[in-house]
Amino acid sequence: MAVTDEQFVEAENHWDLDTLYMDLASAKGKRLTPMEKLHLRGLLCGFSPCEIAEKLGKNSRGVETDLCATLYKYVKSLVGRESEKIDNWRNVTEWLDEAGYKSLSRPQIAENTNASENGGVHITNIICENNEIKIDVFLQIKMPLPSDLTIQNFNLNRTNDN
Repeated sequence: MAVTDEQFVEAENHWDLDTLYMDLASAKGKRLTPMEKLHLRGLLCGFSPCEIAEKLGKNSRGVETDLCATLYKYVKSLVGRESEKIDNWRNVTEWLDEAGYKSLSRPQIAENTNASENGGVHITNIICENNEIKIDVFLQIKMPLPSDLTIQNFNLNRTNDN
């Protein structure tokens, strides 16, 4: 089976994979292999080593052996837990979450280009990073003028003469 970035893609919705790959490569001393990235994404999606093996059509003992010899060591080094034992594959995701690699999920927002006749709110961008959420919003409010008020009654250059 060919290793692709399209396998276990849902990990990208909840984890800062670029930073994690880079930091794990530093712990390893060189770049992660495509297979190491694939196994990592599988773990980050909540799949056990057996489930990862099943989804990839591989031997479960082989995946577990690979994880013990590679990713588990890199993660332990990265999070400063070299002396601890990984009792369960879930330790990996827990430790990486505690270390700040988990990000908020990016909400899927359907664009509403048809603002109502009274205006509308259009969310133009949502960015979740560094424990912050930034939401860019275009707000348009249309209000009818009272019938006894006309544009001529407004002095838009009015200053406060108090």
